[in-house]
Amino acid sequence: MRPSSKLKREAALDAAEKQFLATGYESVTMESIAHESGVAKQTLYSYFGSKRALFLELVTTSTTGARGAAFAASPGMDETADPRELLRERLIVQLAQVLDPRVLALRRLVIGELTRSPELAEAMYRNGPAYAIEVLADLLAGIAATGALDIADPVVAATQLNWLVMGEPINRAMLLGDDAILTRAEVEKHVEDAVEVFFRAYTVKGSSQS
Repeated sequence: MRPSSKLKREAALDAAEKQFLATGYESVTMESIAHESGVAKQTLYSYFGSKRALFLELVTTSTTGARGAAFAASPGMDETADPRELLRERLIVQLAQVLDPRVLALRRLVIGELTRSPELAEAMYRNGPAYAIEVLADLLAGIAATGALDIADPVVAATQLNWLVMGEPINRAMLLGDDAILTRAEVEKHVEDAVEVFFRAYTVKGSSQS
C-alpha cells in the first residue's frame, strides 16, 4: 500500500472509532466517516467494502495493537529468570492494556452488536483473550521445564491464571464504568496476589518456593 493510501486508511479508522464509540454502531454512516476523515466515500468503499467490514477491521486492528503492546517486549524464560517476577511483569502490562478505557469501550460496543455481527466478537476473542492464553501457555511451559512449577497442561494452567488476573477487574470496569477501573497501584497488587495464588497451586510439592 502506498504511504498516502496507508495514511488515508488510518485516518478513516481513527474517525470511525471516534464516531462508533461516541454514538454507537447504527448511527454512524460511511458518509459521516468520510466527512470527518477527509477521505472520499468512494475511497472508503474501495478500502473496506462496507461499514460492517470497516468495523471488523477496526476491532481486529485495535485488539492486535493492544496485545502487541502487552507482549512485544516480553522476555522469555531461562534458567536465570525469576518466574514469579516474569509472570508479574507480563500480567501487569496485559491487565493495564485491557483496562484502557478505549479498549473497554470497544469491547462494550462489540458485545452490543453480538446478535447482529457475531464475527466481531469472534475476532476480538481470537485476537485478544485466546491469543493471550496461547502466549501465556508457552511461557508457563518454559517455566515448568525448569522445574519451578508442576504443570501437566500449560493451556489449562494459562487459562486459570489469565482469568484469575483478568476476570474481576474486567467485569467490574465493563459493568460499572471507567470510574471503576483499577489504579496502577491496584493493578500491581491484584496481579501480585493472583500470581501468589497460582504459585501455591502449581509449585512442585516439597519445593522451597512453595
